[in-house]
Amino acid sequence: MSEQGLFISFEGIDGAGKSTHIAALAEAFRAAGRTLTLTREPGGTPLAEKLRVMVLNDAMDPLTEALIIFAARRDHLQSVITPALQRGEVVLCDRFTDATFAYQGAGRGFDTHVLHTLEQWVQAVPNSNASAAQTAKAEPLLQQPDLTVWFDLAPEEAAQRLAGARLPDKFESQPVAFFKRVADGYASRMQADPQRFARINAAQAREAVWLDVRQVFVSKGWL
Repeated sequence: MSEQGLFISFEGIDGAGKSTHIAALAEAFRAAGRTLTLTREPGGTPLAEKLRVMVLNDAMDPLTEALIIFAARRDHLQSVITPALQRGEVVLCDRFTDATFAYQGAGRGFDTHVLHTLEQWVQAVPNSNASAAQTAKAEPLLQQPDLTVWFDLAPEEAAQRLAGARLPDKFESQPVAFFKRVADGYASRMQADPQRFARINAAQAREAVWLDVRQVFVSKGWL
């Protein structure tokens, strides 16, 4: 197995069950001898965790929300994700930029053109070999996951799973219509970059979902 770093993100509406399978996949990678970094967004660094509390609980307009999320992402990339990948580790991240487009973009109705601009600012990978003129003309190369595992689940079923599970944050307490828009946002992101996504039917029994998740990584030769 190559010791090249792997960046894997996990996406899905609240209640889709991704956390259980992130833990199982971490164990599978450890058994294969890989070193892991387990992290999440918003969060993953002391600064980003403070910003996470604000985003999940404080009332704010969508632009403020997006700016805080991307500020947390910038710190997360610089402090955790990029160094881990340079060390050849497997980075398993619970949510990344797709969640911003799904929740703030589709769910909250915020301008996706602004989100694309923030994505380019925050996730641009410096190209030391390019001239200044080339850099000015070219679309920036972005730090994106090597693979995004999308746990696709009907919002109605997700709501049933979440009912009474814990005190909801401001996103979890949104109505089903909000999560339908979020699910549509994830579908749009997958349509725009299908090679990066692996869609998992999260409505199956837990064991069946795990088999599907594991098979994705086996088929790529990563497990």
